[in-house]
Amino acid sequence: MKLRKIRNIGIMAHIDAGKTTTTERILFYTGKSHRMGEVDDGEATMDWMVQEQNRGITITSAATTCFWQDHQINIIDTPGHVDFTAEVERSLRVLDGAVAVFCAVGGVEPQSETVWHQADTYQVPRIAYVNKMDRTGADFFAVVEEIREKLHATPVVTHLPIGSESQFSGIIDLINLREMHWDVDNYGTNFEASEIQPQYRELADTWRQALIDQLGAVCDEITELYLEGSEIPADLMDRTLRKETIERRLVPVMCGASLRNIGVQPLLDSILNYLPAPEELPPVVAHHATKDVDVEIERTTDGQPVGFVFKIQSEREAGDLSFIRMYSGTLKSGTAVYNIDKKKRERVHRLLRMHANRTEQIDSVEAGDIAVAVGFKLAQTGDTVGSEGFPVMLERLQFPVPVISVAIEPQTLSQRDRLKEVLTILAKEDPTFFSREDEDTGELVISGMGELHLEVLVTRMIEDFNVQAKVGPPQVTYRESIAGSATHVEKFHRMLAGKENSAEITLKVESLPRGSGNRFSTQVSKAVLPAECQQAVERGVEGAFGSGISYGYPTIDIGVTLLDAVHNPATSTAFAFEAAASLGFDNACKHAEPVLLEPIMRVDVMSPKEYMGDVINALSMRGGTVQGVESRAMREHIRAEIPLRNMFGYSTSLRSMTQGRGTYAMEFAHFARKSDT
Repeated sequence: MKLRKIRNIGIMAHIDAGKTTTTERILFYTGKSHRMGEVDDGEATMDWMVQEQNRGITITSAATTCFWQDHQINIIDTPGHVDFTAEVERSLRVLDGAVAVFCAVGGVEPQSETVWHQADTYQVPRIAYVNKMDRTGADFFAVVEEIREKLHATPVVTHLPIGSESQFSGIIDLINLREMHWDVDNYGTNFEASEIQPQYRELADTWRQALIDQLGAVCDEITELYLEGSEIPADLMDRTLRKETIERRLVPVMCGASLRNIGVQPLLDSILNYLPAPEELPPVVAHHATKDVDVEIERTTDGQPVGFVFKIQSEREAGDLSFIRMYSGTLKSGTAVYNIDKKKRERVHRLLRMHANRTEQIDSVEAGDIAVAVGFKLAQTGDTVGSEGFPVMLERLQFPVPVISVAIEPQTLSQRDRLKEVLTILAKEDPTFFSREDEDTGELVISGMGELHLEVLVTRMIEDFNVQAKVGPPQVTYRESIAGSATHVEKFHRMLAGKENSAEITLKVESLPRGSGNRFSTQVSKAVLPAECQQAVERGVEGAFGSGISYGYPTIDIGVTLLDAVHNPATSTAFAFEAAASLGFDNACKHAEPVLLEPIMRVDVMSPKEYMGDVINALSMRGGTVQGVESRAMREHIRAEIPLRNMFGYSTSLRSMTQGRGTYAMEFAHFARKSDT
């Protein structure tokens, strides 16, 4: 199969914009699914987890493959809820293009902005699909304007809606200048193309002119044809729009109503027409492990095998399923592959093509494709697999820090080991989930991105892994830092197994700007302190970063400098210097104004206009700072920043305050010094 026949795309958007419903329609029309699954009925093919069906939301990024017009489309349907941002992040990392789904009523909502900026980070070309044109309050043109203003993108309208709300009946294709209407009695499988009716001709001409102006600005051939009064071929417009979309200068915008089966086939055509094939994108940059240089990897099947593990999913019978995106070469079933991050060889027992929770066995996976490897024992999210002769590492994924924790304990003591085992499995699947044992109380503490995130994971433990557990109330995961600076001399001397271990170091600690992270540097030459002892000091400091200063929370934004050291060849050991560094860090920080930091959350509240005053007042009562209010047709969008500790139970409070009509989204903003309020 030629690479040009492949598209790796993601479906991304705010929660409840219709991503999963749109994907279900795509699977139906491409023949991959023989019935239409509905999210509202709990029967969506892509929402295969029991919890996804019960809650009506997407939790995991499901992968599937379908075929349209002799092209293979690998689709990843990602979650819209901010608590599952890791699923979006790792999906975008391996995609070549994305479909951004917007609700015609809600427009560009908070999580829409978040995933859009995540896609900017990974330089993913996008097309936009304005869904739910049949809903009360739908406004296609307002959404297009919001894409321009809020996302700082340049939208290009390629399809117009015919009517809106209950009058929405079809779309106008501006490139081919035709109307399209769907047969509702046949699940939208058949549609009829016809000339544009007189009453819509003026609207179509206006937007067709805008389309030509935008394309003519980047294509001289289109400008010349327009000035000559000649017909502009549809394929020339498509080629120009494709080029500009791949270079992320323009965003084609279309519309539809997926639930009513209108507009999905043109969306499929646009995926093929405007989103890139794998080889149309620039080479991938990787780091050569032995040469210590960055190298460019061409996206070709002829090269050395290089693949990226972007997701791990545990299966009871099969073991770990490793989702792999191949960037170069070919990976074959039944062969050995080298895990470059772990420096170990692993065997590919089987290769699978995923269809949500169903599988199809394949013999090999080539550059540009996505598949699942069965048999890896060591692989983790972010690992690069390839060959020992070409040990290159792709950039690892960066995930946000968990900000909420709960204590968890098994119902019976006999299940404690099983619970620990399950926590390890879940942490391997989800890079934003952590568990630890509290040294003082012996409690098991789990941490994640939000209340819903932890609630889903605890439910999985109970229902999927059959571990009965009790969960405590949510707790905030704080951080520690320092507000000043201090210099400290630490002397370490201890007899171990009859051998003397001694070390003396001078450390300086200082506060760094918020968000800088921790940093270690040295001003001591290797002539004064051997390299292995300097490395031991660095290990000791980095180990101390995670154990806190006064409260045991991880430390952030602290700069540590090794100013001086005393090395005695007879008694100094690497162990002694590592221990001195750990103790010295703690003692230095205690004299540098230690501070406790708390997570501040960015909160977006959508409220009916009549409740806006009550909502703002309630946010202020919780210690929130309102950043701005934006009026919309049906409701108000309130942006605020609030300490996480004051947000517990807010969901119930908001529903009560707005008679169930208010919604909110919350994500981590930054850490700030904890106030007494």
